[in-house]
Amino acid sequence: MLNRVVLVGRLTKDPNFNEGNVANARFTLAVNKPFKNKNGEQEADFINVVAFRRQAENVNNYLSKGQLAGVDGRIQTRSYEKDGQRVYVTEVVADSVQFLEPKNNNQQNNQPQQQGQTQSGNNPFNNGMQNANGPIDISDEDLPF
Repeated sequence: MLNRVVLVGRLTKDPNFNEGNVANARFTLAVNKPFKNKNGEQEADFINVVAFRRQAENVNNYLSKGQLAGVDGRIQTRSYEKDGQRVYVTEVVADSVQFLEPKNNNQQNNQPQQQGQTQSGNNPFNNGMQNANGPIDISDEDLPF
């Protein structure tokens, strides 16, 4: 059997951190759907995630509302009683969380750029895969078959 989830999305609010017996951080990721609705608008799923122990401390220290994060984990279902009613919860338990942009990058992205200035100019997190969605020039000689 396999229970594996991989998500990439943005935090909808700052993580809710609780040190308790076992440190945990709860947060919600907004994950875009791969299509647009009939009005041409991008829709998203809002997925609850929980991280434990050291991973929870890192989430609390380095992630905040609006930041892009990757989560690798598993689906968990649980239930509890609240006001005499049974409440059912489905969430992702994070085995690992990747911080996909620097903590203050959101503030930089929201500021207008001056003409001729690029964001990638002095970004230490810039990588060569930034324009990976563009066309790739591959000839038949480059293929191994």
